[in-house]
Amino acid sequence: MSETSPKLRAVLGGIPTYKPGKPAAAEGPVAYKLSSNENPYPPLPGVMESALAAAAGFNRYPDMACTGLMNELAERFGVPVTHIATGTGSVGVAQQLVQATSGPGDEVIYAWRSFEAYPIITQVSGATPVQVPLTSGDVHDLDAMADAITERTRLIFVCNPNNPTGTVVHREELERFLDRVPSDVLVVLDEAYKEFIRDVEVPDGLEIYRDRPNVAVLRTFSKAYGLAGLRVGFAVAHEPVAAALRKTAVPFGVSQLAQDAAVASLRAEDELLGRVGSLVCERQRVSEGLAGQGWTVPDTQANFVWLRMGELTVDFAAACEQAGVVVRAFPGEGVRVTIGETEANDIFLRAAEAFRKERF
Repeated sequence: MSETSPKLRAVLGGIPTYKPGKPAAAEGPVAYKLSSNENPYPPLPGVMESALAAAAGFNRYPDMACTGLMNELAERFGVPVTHIATGTGSVGVAQQLVQATSGPGDEVIYAWRSFEAYPIITQVSGATPVQVPLTSGDVHDLDAMADAITERTRLIFVCNPNNPTGTVVHREELERFLDRVPSDVLVVLDEAYKEFIRDVEVPDGLEIYRDRPNVAVLRTFSKAYGLAGLRVGFAVAHEPVAAALRKTAVPFGVSQLAQDAAVASLRAEDELLGRVGSLVCERQRVSEGLAGQGWTVPDTQANFVWLRMGELTVDFAAACEQAGVVVRAFPGEGVRVTIGETEANDIFLRAAEAFRKERF
């Protein structure tokens, strides 16, 4: 038997592996998972019934065109159905966007730190990632990002609100930035946490895209809608981009169960808004509680808070886990903590207070 291994792309050796949020331990003190920005509520009304009905047809392929979901999205957001493309969560659609625009020799610009999938999907396509540091306030530095554009730039991600800091880009600065971007460079407004925004100065990306053919908007059903386990997201973009996304999609990637559950979720908007409102209230309570303890907490418009911890990051995450909650640690940088159930948030606040008294 030959001992020679199959030849793989050399670039894979330098691509980081995506690290999901650590789950709550099956045994031990940990009771709550606050590491993945999941929605703590059960599926919205009508979703389980829809999912169970779809499950009866698992022996058949799903509707590859996602016809029902596409029509529902078009009506809900007032856009042509030809401007919509679906995928396996917004991260799946993001990867399709990179594949459709960028390859070897091309550059993809994004802020850092931002969504950790950006460097992965960029390098998988063979393109070169260009990371632009956040400002001292953990906000996108759009002027620096515009300065980083070269003739090789093909795509720019603007994560708004930004994951993991929760900070936002306001309309005036975003418009000014977009005016500097060449018309042949695609700008992707990643709005995975759009429903949690309460800052009136943050624009709706769909308003921006309508008059700018080089702007695409990413949305997901994983966060506010609570369908993280079903993997369904979508993009809204002008027809040439949307058509390219449909070409790069994995055939039958979005299951029928996911499609039908997404439609049912869209039709339960009143309940959705109530749940999101409750999470926003909890977000404010947690942010104010941390500030009252002496922590510096960036103004977050997502369903999580960010604490820049530096070298104490790993120790802080361990203290939280010992107390009963798992948080998302970025070693050497900080921790991202999802807003979860009231009980989980209370445990986290007590752990944060105890850690600060012990270490500061």
